[in-house]
Amino acid sequence: MTAGEEERAVDLTVIVPTFNEAGNVEELVRRVTASVGAHRAEILFVDDSSDGTELEVARVALTAMLPVRVIHRDVPEGGLGGAVLLGMREARADTCVVMDGDLQHPPEKIPEIVERLHQGDVQIVVASRYVGSGTSAGLADATRRMISRGSNLVTRAMFPVRLRRVTDPMTGFFGIDRSRLDLETLRPRGFKILLEIIVRTPLRVAEVPFDFADRFAGASKASLRQGVWFLQQLTMLRFGKMSAYALIGAVGAVANVAIVWALTALGMGYLWAAIVAAEVTIVGNFLLAEHFVFRDLRGQARAFWRRFAISFTFNNVESAVRIPIMAVMVERLGMASPVATAITLAVAFLVRFTFHSLVVYAPRNDVRETRSVRT
Repeated sequence: MTAGEEERAVDLTVIVPTFNEAGNVEELVRRVTASVGAHRAEILFVDDSSDGTELEVARVALTAMLPVRVIHRDVPEGGLGGAVLLGMREARADTCVVMDGDLQHPPEKIPEIVERLHQGDVQIVVASRYVGSGTSAGLADATRRMISRGSNLVTRAMFPVRLRRVTDPMTGFFGIDRSRLDLETLRPRGFKILLEIIVRTPLRVAEVPFDFADRFAGASKASLRQGVWFLQQLTMLRFGKMSAYALIGAVGAVANVAIVWALTALGMGYLWAAIVAAEVTIVGNFLLAEHFVFRDLRGQARAFWRRFAISFTFNNVESAVRIPIMAVMVERLGMASPVATAITLAVAFLVRFTFHSLVVYAPRNDVRETRSVRT
């Protein structure tokens, strides 16, 4: 078969971005080959490594049962997201499956992803750890699992409409119909390329469950720097809604102080003044958020008074929990009270924003059912 005939024959490209994964290449190629079955597949590695991964791919390609290519980038522009984008540009097939090179994404799931994609009603199929029988057991420990869950919830809260039916926008394991994607509209800034695609495009999404496995070889690439990149990516993608919510919170804080000052000046005791100020600002913040932050979600959400009741109750419970925690941080851990206050308020802000996006303004059951029938 000539090179041209081989290129025309490919109907599936498995894109594998790699960074120092030489120890995983041979096993990954073996398992992908065994999994793709009747598909005329190719494996395309996009490599940013310094450990000889590129040479290992070239060695394995000599005896592989399907086409294996590697593109090595001396300058990893756009990070992992940029590697995936380059892989999509260079893929020989429009049906692409993106997966990590450490085998925490099981290649045996590829046929199910492709089959669901070929049903034609969606253009992206996400392999999710958080739907159906999916698991995240491959995360190193309970702390990482908690961080993963928390960041997932915050991300979904920041994009409540686009991610309404996506349980795992953070995964790097997904299938996509490249022909329906305008690659020039994407500007990857981090390693969560799927999130960027879903948020920036109108493509429809479906999910299949998968078990996030242990690494086959090598060390995890998770780091504080990646965490900072991720937060930057979220901020760039969704600066408006969250910043508006933060601004309302800041206005509420100023109003709270002003109300306490005014009431105490009129002779009311500090404790009662603080309680009145807290309740007034909770109500005021809700009304402002209704109009300026979550206005686009109101039409599909519960009735106004139900939204208000849920928000009012949650904010009071949150305050009742937060203040004792702050006291423990100051009195038992020896933390300065301004620092403890800042930390608890920052956490409370994220918790409130997440709760309101995913719970207070969640679509009514009848809206969910209508969407299910249409899809």
